Amino acid sequence: MDLPHTAATDLLADKATGALAGAAVGDALGGAAEGNTPEAIQRRYGGFIEGIVPPFNEDWRNARPIAPYHKGDGHITDDTLMTAALVDVYGTVRDHLTAHDVAAHLVPLLMGEKRWIPEFESEALLLHRIFLAEKWLVARLHYGHVDPREAGVGNIVNCGATMYAAPIGIVNAGAPDAAYAEAVDVAGAHQSSYGREAAGVYAAAVAEAMRPGADVASVVATALRLAKDGTRDAIAAVTDAARGVTDWRTGLADLRRAVEPYDTVGPDYRAPAMDARIPSRTKAIEELPIALGMLVAARGDYRDAVLGSVNYGRDSDSIAVMAGSLAGALGGLAAVPADWVADVSDASRIDVTATGPVIAAVARDVWAADAARAAGVAAARAAYAGAAA
Repeated sequence: MDLPHTAATDLLADKATGALAGAAVGDALGGAAEGNTPEAIQRRYGGFIEGIVPPFNEDWRNARPIAPYHKGDGHITDDTLMTAALVDVYGTVRDHLTAHDVAAHLVPLLMGEKRWIPEFESEALLLHRIFLAEKWLVARLHYGHVDPREAGVGNIVNCGATMYAAPIGIVNAGAPDAAYAEAVDVAGAHQSSYGREAAGVYAAAVAEAMRPGADVASVVATALRLAKDGTRDAIAAVTDAARGVTDWRTGLADLRRAVEPYDTVGPDYRAPAMDARIPSRTKAIEELPIALGMLVAARGDYRDAVLGSVNYGRDSDSIAVMAGSLAGALGGLAAVPADWVADVSDASRIDVTATGPVIAAVARDVWAADAARAAGVAAARAAYAGAAA
C-alpha cells in the first residue's frame, strides 16, 4: 500500500497515521484471541500468535449468539470502527469536542449511516455492530434525552470510552493535560468512574507519544502524572512489573498478577465477578495499564508491544489497540509492519492509513483556533496590565 503523500512528507500526519493504523492493526490481530487465556490461545494456534490468524472458533456465527462476529482473519472490530467515527466527528466540528458533540454528531452517525462491517461481511449501521456498553450512547442520548455530560452514569464501567480516544490525543498532540481534560469531557457521555478516567489518561498518553522527542518513559510518566486513584495505582504496578520483563512470551503472567488487584472482572473474563464493572475509587480497567506495560516490556517496539497484547488474551483487541497506537505514534507509520497494514486493509476492505492524514489536518485547524483564542486572552490581559499601570 502506498503511503499518502501528506503522511510521507508531514511529521504530524506520519505520527497520526502511525497511531491510528497502529491501533487498527492491533485491533485486527487481537480480535481472534479476545476473551481467552494465554494457555487457551497457545493450544488453539499451536503456540503464540505471531500475525493474522483465523477465528478462535471456526463456527464463529454460532459460538456466541450475542456476538456473532467474524473476528480474526485480519478483520478490524468495533474499536477501529468507533475510532474512525470519532475522526469523522472531528472532521465535522473541526474544533475541540465535548460530550454535547457526542450527542449531536456521533450518535446520529451510529444510527444513520451504513458502513462496511468486516465482522459482518456486509454493510450495516454501526449501531448494529457496537456492543451493549456502546449502544448505551444511543439509548441514553437519543432516546433518553439525558444531559450528555452525565449520560455515562449507570453504564457498566469498562474500556468502551477509552478504546476510541486516540484521536483526542492526536488533536492535542504535545499537550497531554489538554487531551486529558477533553477526553474526560467527551467520555462523560459514555462512561463514569475509572472508565472515564482511563479515557482521559489514554488520550493524554497518545498526546505525549505524538510529541516529537517523546519516548516510552515520557509516555508512562505522563500517564502517572495525570492518572487518579486506582487507575494510577494500576499503571504504576504494571509498568513496574514490566520493567523486569525481558520477553513478553515469559512475562504475560507477571503483568496479569500486577493488574489483578485493580481489575474487577476476575480470572474468568467470560464470567465476570458479581462486583465487576461498577464505579470505584480503587479499581481500574485492565486494558490501559496492560497496554502501557506491554509498551514498556517491548521497549517501544511496535511488533512486540502488539503481539504481547494479543497473546495476553482477555480483552486483547482493545489492549492491542492502545499499545499499538502508542508505539505507532512514537515511531510513525514506519514502525507498523507494512505487511500487516496491507493485509489488514485488504481483509477489512478499509484503508487503515486513511484516517491519519484526516485527523492531522483537523488538528492543524484546531491549533489555529487555539492560537486565535490565546491571542485574545493575551490582549485582554495586556489591557488589564496597562490599566493597572
